[in-house]
Amino acid sequence: MSIRSLDRLSIFVDGNNMFYAQQKNGWFFDPKRVLEYFLRDSNHVTLVNAFWYTGLKDPQDQRGFRDALISLGYTVRTKILKEYYDDNSGRYSQKANLDIEIVVDMFNTVDQYDRVVLFSGDGDFERAIELLRSKNTHITVVSTEGMIARELRNATDRYIDLNDVKAQIEKYDS
Repeated sequence: MSIRSLDRLSIFVDGNNMFYAQQKNGWFFDPKRVLEYFLRDSNHVTLVNAFWYTGLKDPQDQRGFRDALISLGYTVRTKILKEYYDDNSGRYSQKANLDIEIVVDMFNTVDQYDRVVLFSGDGDFERAIELLRSKNTHITVVSTEGMIARELRNATDRYIDLNDVKAQIEKYDS
């Protein structure tokens, strides 16, 4: 494999998965600082795409946050949350599963990038990651202990724990 002088990078953020990971850690990351962190070696890295996926209570939900993401250069994909009854807890919960949208975007843009950073701990991405790696794509997964599926961690080239990059990506209250 030849060494590239310029790596083309795409970032995929599973927003709902990351919300719970950040909540578990007790701190939140700044979407702008995330881009800056992965582009800090900008002589060798070009950001091709940054996608953010999130579930919404209604079409106006998180509007300010979504507008801010778009102004930073993220492509924002949304889906309305669906309510379902959880037999185990006996409560209603809401969920918007955007795994398919993430995988479709990964494969639809595969010729545009050499490296992927996936912010998710969801084991459902294992097969997609294996297929991308077979195309000589370097995959980094960012998640947190206790929320990263073993299958996903094993399938990736590199795993970064959110807490290990907290100083570089944490959101500061302004």
